Amino acid sequence: MELMANAMAQEAVSRTADRVAQEARRGGEDELRLERFMNNKPPIFKGGYDPDGAQTWLEGIERIFGAMRCQDEHRVLLGGYVLHDEADHWWGNAKQRLEVDGAILTWARFKREFLTKY
Repeated sequence: MELMANAMAQEAVSRTADRVAQEARRGGEDELRLERFMNNKPPIFKGGYDPDGAQTWLEGIERIFGAMRCQDEHRVLLGGYVLHDEADHWWGNAKQRLEVDGAILTWARFKREFLTKY
């Protein structure tokens, strides 16, 4: 009985260690993705009423996403990373509002919200 309990405990520890290692790898992948993105010198968008600037910003960001073969789930995070000043405040509020509504934050949804605002 004690051997079985020890085996189960060791299995639980092993699963936990595997899960921690997997999360660490994922965190490392996120850091590498961000580093690769920033090495492409993405444009910064600060906000204000600027429809042409907003469209130009989106085109520049999407060009980088294409070169990186960036998945949709990462685009929102990376795109939001290069919003500064007023645009960063806007996105923080918009993201919070969308998450409360239970919306999935896709890149298409981000673009729609962004172009509606700017």
